[in-house]
Amino acid sequence: MNIVQYNELSQRSVRQEFARNQILEAARELFVRDGYRAFSMRRLAGGIGCAVGTLYLHFDSKEELFQTLVEQSFERLYQYLSGLWARHQDRDPVVLLKKGLFTYVEFGLRNPNDYHFAFLLRATSPEQPYRVHPAFDIMRSMVRRCIEECCFRQLDVETVAQALWAAIHGVTSLLIQRPNFPWVSRNKLIEQVINNAVDSLVGHAVPEEGG
Repeated sequence: MNIVQYNELSQRSVRQEFARNQILEAARELFVRDGYRAFSMRRLAGGIGCAVGTLYLHFDSKEELFQTLVEQSFERLYQYLSGLWARHQDRDPVVLLKKGLFTYVEFGLRNPNDYHFAFLLRATSPEQPYRVHPAFDIMRSMVRRCIEECCFRQLDVETVAQALWAAIHGVTSLLIQRPNFPWVSRNKLIEQVINNAVDSLVGHAVPEEGG
């Protein structure tokens, strides 16, 4: 391959990547607006001004396109949380956990379309098993550290991590989906939810009666 052929190949690759990213961004907005069932590849093609066949050069089906967006959204969340975990592992475990929970909510509010794909849109059947993304492992790690360093009562890591996720997912999804509700200050509300959830776990185990 000579230099001219290499440059042409490189330019073609850049154009293909640019086109793929255009498709993904337009599809993200359309999926969020219309939902999975109402979404169509034909409508997407019309929106970005290309032939339907062009879409299938990049994605085999609507399902593949959707799953690509789901993975992309989870990966963005993972990068958001893993950066915090890497920078602040030396902080007090409870302080770090609260910061991690706040960062999760912050990600959702700053990136509502990503949050829709990660948690609010459904394409698969409810009977299909849910694949837990590594982003959740970061929360597990934060909880495990709190328990191992005796900041929390001796509780099950998985139960605590899921309970905390339920709390922050609740406030995140409500703030995204009900923006016109007369909420108090966002930060005040988020901090209250996180403090209520985390502070209830702090302390030593209470002996059972008759033990």
